[in-house]
Amino acid sequence: MKAWIAFLIGGAITYLMRGSFILFGDRMTLPDWTRAPLRYVAPAAFAAIALPATLGDGGFSNAAPPSPELFGVIAAGLVVWKTKNIPACLALGVAIFYLSDWIGF
Repeated sequence: MKAWIAFLIGGAITYLMRGSFILFGDRMTLPDWTRAPLRYVAPAAFAAIALPATLGDGGFSNAAPPSPELFGVIAAGLVVWKTKNIPACLALGVAIFYLSDWIGF
């Protein structure tokens, strides 16, 4: 029973912390030293999701060419490097992944 109370209290605190950014976001400004690192949160989160999905359970041995995942990641990386356009990066990466999977790589 004590564990459930701890889970509920922890969940409530987490919910309030996240909700405070939504509720007070326009009325509150962050100092520059805290805003500068926040630019890297989205790319880091995307990399944390994409890399394990690309490598899978086999690790780097799963990404050995030819691999649809590897082709998609390379295509997406080139697009974002040249254009800095995230939606185009995602669209082309997914399209190349499905196309190379359909071809049979």
